[in-house]
Amino acid sequence: MASKLLRAVVLGPPGSGKGTVCERIARSFGLQHLSSGQFLRETEAGVLAQQYLERGLLVPDHVITRVMLTELEKRREQHWLLDGFPRTLGQAKALDGICQPDLVISLNIPFETLKDRLSARWVHPASGRVYNMDFNPPHTQGVDDLTGEPLVQREDDKPEAVAARLRKYKDAAKPVIELYKGILYSFSGTETNKIWWFFFSINYFLLNVFLSQKATLSPVAIWGATWKMCVPQS
Repeated sequence: MASKLLRAVVLGPPGSGKGTVCERIARSFGLQHLSSGQFLRETEAGVLAQQYLERGLLVPDHVITRVMLTELEKRREQHWLLDGFPRTLGQAKALDGICQPDLVISLNIPFETLKDRLSARWVHPASGRVYNMDFNPPHTQGVDDLTGEPLVQREDDKPEAVAARLRKYKDAAKPVIELYKGILYSFSGTETNKIWWFFFSINYFLLNVFLSQKATLSPVAIWGATWKMCVPQS
């Protein structure tokens, strides 16, 4: 029997470490990490979307949806892990129209931690590489490690804009989380490295069983079983 394709989504507010988590999952389990930010930088429609992001605004649903669905259509026969999409209920419904996710992972990070992370974040615009001046600084202050080009701080990462940005995310994400509640599992913490062992242990069982050709259970059923094994019971 052919193995079932796994389609997973990682949700989380700006600064929650979605990209880092997705890269680790992709490396550990052989999934393709699909980043909305990467597609926005590389496509013509994405150039328009970037103009919204640079002003700290949510990209209109019709713009981001067109970019993402086009890219996902090209990957119908691949396992993937989606990062940065969907962000709104409209986007989630559009995604369900072509491919319903098997599993949704939500990252919950305290507000003060997010505020500190975002305020210390600088980016390399051309590549999207992100640096944090507190715990992941560039080798040379103010320049990208690979190109030597200058880093910039996005307008919406500046301290005065961060609180409003996080409120926008929370308002937009609430109905998305409600839509996916049957297949959604949450992780809470302040540092990716500290929660990774727990996250990895659950995903090890989930993904290896699901991706095997003998898999007959749904991702949610597998996740539920491993959750009971790995989560400390009160």
